[in-house]
Order: sequence, then structure tokens, then C-alpha cells
Amino acid sequence: MTTRHELANAIRFLAMDAVQQANSGHPGAPMGMADIAEVLFNDFMSHNPQNPQWANRDRFVMSNGHGSMLPYSVLHLTGYDLPISELKNFRQLHSKTPGHPEYGYTPGIETTTGPLGQGIANAVGMALAEKVLAEQFNKDSHKIVDHYTYVFLGDGCLMEGISHEVCSLAGTLKLGKLICLYDDNGISIDGDVVGWFADDTAKRFEAYGWHVIRDVDGHDSDSVRVAIADARMEREKPTLICCKTIIGKGAPNKEGGHDVHGAPLGAEEIAAARKAANWPYEPFVIPADIYAAWDAKEKGAAAEAAWNKQFEAYRAAYPTEAAEFERRVKGELPANWKEEAEKAVAAINAKAESPATRVASRNALNGFAPLLPEFLGGSADLTPSNNTFNNCSKYINSNHGTDQDFSGNYLSYGVREFGMSAVMNGVALHGGFIPYGATFLMFSEYARNALRMAALMKIRSIFVYTHDSIGLGEDGPTHQGVEQTATLRMIPRMSVWRPCDGVETAVAWKAAIEKKDGPSSLILTRQNLPHQPRSTEQLANIAKGGYVLKDCEGTPDAIIIATGSEIALAMDAAKQLSDKKIRIVSMPAVDVFLAQDAAYREAVLPATVTARVAVEAGVTAGWYQFVGLKGKVVGMDTFGESAPANVLFKHFGFTVDNVVAAVKSVL
Repeated sequence: MTTRHELANAIRFLAMDAVQQANSGHPGAPMGMADIAEVLFNDFMSHNPQNPQWANRDRFVMSNGHGSMLPYSVLHLTGYDLPISELKNFRQLHSKTPGHPEYGYTPGIETTTGPLGQGIANAVGMALAEKVLAEQFNKDSHKIVDHYTYVFLGDGCLMEGISHEVCSLAGTLKLGKLICLYDDNGISIDGDVVGWFADDTAKRFEAYGWHVIRDVDGHDSDSVRVAIADARMEREKPTLICCKTIIGKGAPNKEGGHDVHGAPLGAEEIAAARKAANWPYEPFVIPADIYAAWDAKEKGAAAEAAWNKQFEAYRAAYPTEAAEFERRVKGELPANWKEEAEKAVAAINAKAESPATRVASRNALNGFAPLLPEFLGGSADLTPSNNTFNNCSKYINSNHGTDQDFSGNYLSYGVREFGMSAVMNGVALHGGFIPYGATFLMFSEYARNALRMAALMKIRSIFVYTHDSIGLGEDGPTHQGVEQTATLRMIPRMSVWRPCDGVETAVAWKAAIEKKDGPSSLILTRQNLPHQPRSTEQLANIAKGGYVLKDCEGTPDAIIIATGSEIALAMDAAKQLSDKKIRIVSMPAVDVFLAQDAAYREAVLPATVTARVAVEAGVTAGWYQFVGLKGKVVGMDTFGESAPANVLFKHFGFTVDNVVAAVKSVL
């Protein structure tokens, strides 16, 4: 009969062998956490290797993602579609076992981790989604949403600032089905962490409102099992299990030191480890009895079958709710979405109002939210400024922790821009919701790595950024977005919309909602912007990211390209250039325009017209791809100043006269 230690050693030796073969990787964490992983997956995890997308599975997140050979080993051993050939191909091009876990590459990997702290943040989002979805769909006798979120994390995750943001929030929200196992091995790349990480982690988490289980021997399976069972009984608080471990456990000459953190052990040390563990098998060979003991396919299929039976009973009692649940976990939009969304855009167009686009954004939400019960919105303590609370919004936790109510769909994240964004990613990954969250454009800087991760994972997170430029005014350059829009456009797969009025704002929202293969950023003004009249064709072309808003007879003498608040400026400049044939191109989404076919792009920006000017209240980088080196960009490559918005626009050259002069200079 196989022992728990032997089962854990299967993880250890797969990790050693894969890192050694790749001559690259991190064996220390998988070896140190192997005993914990064995207990978690064999005694507690509810999952089905034959259906990694089962809606009610437990979620597992390896927040210390450098230890990727741990989840890869476990997924292989339990029966996921991850053959041993993929483990042999660890860290190689196009393998299913990249250096850090990547969502979408490997069946069973729930999120991309590696940038430390973001895995626990995603997990908070998953636990939040589970709790809200359960409140929305569960009935007294039918609990179709009932699963846990488990996280492995290390010292590095806890040192990152984002862990403070999200763990504080998780405690406040009482996410009782979030269970984190802390790999307290005291070692990081630079050595013993006591010199730079002397926090009392247990007290810290107790202060957040967590249930903390201290001083668990991470190599004693019984102690780990008792701790996890204890954590599962605590439904009012998230749990941190502090596991004392030895990094690189099983390497007789290197365990416990920083040398095993991020480098192959070497053939000699691996041979010594095999001898010490009485593991006489060749690299990547796992004996049949150990495979059999790990195999979770039968148990997983039975768990899903039991849930399916439960769901069919739910469907019989609540057919409407069952159909809605299935739609939402599949990520499908309502059947009437296209028709009703187009009506909402048309209604906004018909009103021809001239608000700030942050207000226009709320108007769009008021039109779309009744169609989308899957909206889960929020703001990083700027709801009144961001205008993200709409007519269908209801606060989660509105009683501020006294009598919790999770039947809502809107969350005050507090001043936690990075945490909010990564939590949103976790919500999107969990499924059942379309998350959106807001702050000022400037504070996208705090959240930048979470935005990149959303794009890397191709998930539908919608980031709303108001106060988009020097138009912010008196708060000054610390709050005025100058370079942020340009750099957001540089993130692959990130759609960036900077609409010029209420109609473009509504279309931007519609596009973001419909985009299933990546995130979107909506860049919105504080100041009012005039409505731009459009033909039916122009209205339809907004969705193409760039279109002709004002045209002339015949071939234009010059083309002015603008976005957002500068469209009105371009239109006024065209009036002063009445003796010239001027085309105005509105380009609210550069990436979307560039994705159109060559014929459409040429129709909007014909190559024969080389006299071009771009106008945007931000850095000039990026616009020369459209105007050419002989074109002009009316922008700013300095920081702003503190003054009223109208003074600033004049001071930095965003005037009709300056745009007219720029056009004349290229003719």
C-alpha cells in the first residue's frame, strides 16, 4: 500500500526531473509544499479531471507561480489531459507547461500566476464571485453554487503590497470559503527572509478579520489535514493556514537554503535525493500503484454526476433560474442582447445630450444594465466621480459588515486600485459575471500589472477610467493623465476606447461587453463634451474604432484625426479652414481600427492624403503611425499644471488656432 509520503514524493521527483531537464525552473517550492498538496488534492479538493470547466468545482490557485511544477505534477497525477510528455517539455516553446502557470494553456490551471500577490488577489475575486453567485441562485433546498477556493502562497506574495489590499478586503467581506495555505519556509532568492520580512503574519491576518491557524507542520500530513478541515468549518472568515516547511524538502544536501529556490538541483543532488527517499525509478517514471492512488477521475466524475443530479432537481423547481445560470456560467450574452443593446444606443443618440463622458457612461450603464444581471461593478472609492453606480446597482455589503448582504451587484473596493483590478480578473475567471471597476485614469498606474494579466489571459474585465487628461484641472499633474492612454494602447489585446460624446461612449460599452477575448479600458472625461450628429452609416462605423465623422467633397486636402474631448476642437478647426477640404476622423479605439480590413482602413485614411494632423490631449507617441513623419501631432510631451481646465487647454496649445496652424503647416 502506498504511503502519503510516497504520493508526495511523486510531486517532488517530477519537479526535480522537469527542472533538471529544462535546466531552468524552481524546484524548491514544489518540493517544500508537496505534502500539503497531497493532502489537499487527495482528501479535500472537489474537481473532475475529465471536465476542468465543471461549474461547481473547487478552485486551486498557485499564487507563488514560480512553483509551477507543483500544479503540473498534481494535474498530471490526478488524471488531467497533461501527459508525461508535457512535463518532459517543461518551459519549452508551445508546451502546456510554461515556466509559470498560464490560464488557457494547461487544463486545470485556473489563472495565470507569477507576478507575486496577484494569484491570491485573483482567488479573492473567485471567492467573491462564488459568494455572490450563491446568493443570486441558491434556494433553501437547492445549493447549486457551493465550492471552495484554495490558495498556495509564499513569503513573496505576502510582501507584495497587493496582498495587503486584497486580504484586508477579503476579511471585511467575510469570504469564509477562501482557504490559503502559507508556505512559511523563511527563504527567498536573497536568502533568509528574516532580514527583510520580520512581520508577524498571523497577527496581521487576524487584524484583517481572518481565521488564522498557526504553526502547522507542513510535512505532517495529519496536521495539514486537521488544519484544512478546521478551515472548512469556518464560514464567517477566510482562513490562513501557516505551514512551517523546508524549501527543497528531500534534497539531502541543499534543502532549507536559497540555492534550491530557482535553479536545477544538479544530477548529483537528484541522485542523492533518490537514494535518500528510496525512489529507485528513472526520471519521469511513476509506478502504477502511485498513479492509481493519485487518480481522481472516478471520484471527480462521481462528484460532478451528483451535482448534475442536484442541478436537474433545481431545474425542475426553478427552470428560469436554471437556464439563466447556465447562460451566465457559459459567458453567453442574453438572447435579446443585440437587438436591445442597439435600441439603447439609438435612444442615447436620439437624445443628443452633451454631458461629460463619465456621465454618458452612467447613461449607457442605465441602458445596458437591465439586460445584464451578470454585471458586477465597483469603484476604488470614487463612485460619485466615476459614475459607475447605475439604476440597477445594489451595494454588496451595504451594512458595512454588520448584517452582510451579498444579493447586490456593486462593490465599494476602497482605495485599492491594484487590488480591485486583480479581484475583477478573479471574478471574470470564476465565471457567471462581467466585472467592471473604476478609478481615475492616473491610478491605472497602480493597477498596471493586473491590466496586463487580464490581457495575457484574454479575459473580459472592463476597466473604467475617468478624469482622462489635463481636463481634470485644478488637481494638477499628479492627477492628470498625460501618458496613460498611450501606454494602455500598447498592451496587447487591450481595447482602449476614448469616446468623444455620449453616443461613442455607449458604443464603447457595448463593444467592451461583447468582447470575450480580452479586457477593455474606457477613458472618460470630467468635462462636458458636445453631441456630434451622425448618419446611420457613421453610427454603425463607430464600432470599427475609427471612422469619418465629417467629410468633404472629393479627395480631402488634409485629414484631422482626434479622440475624446479633442474631437470638438477638430470640428471647430475645420470650420475655420472652410477654404480647404478637410476630413475629420474620430478614432475612439485605435486597436479596433487597426483590426479592420485594409480596404476599410484605406477608405478612412487614404494613402494619397499625406497632409495629416492628429489631436489628443496626451503624449504624441503613437500618433505618428497615422500622420507619418511629415505630419503633425497636437499633443503634449510634458506633465500638466494646476489650473482650471480651460486655462490648461489654452496653455498647452489645445486651441482652434493651434490646430488650424498645424493643418496649414502640413498642406
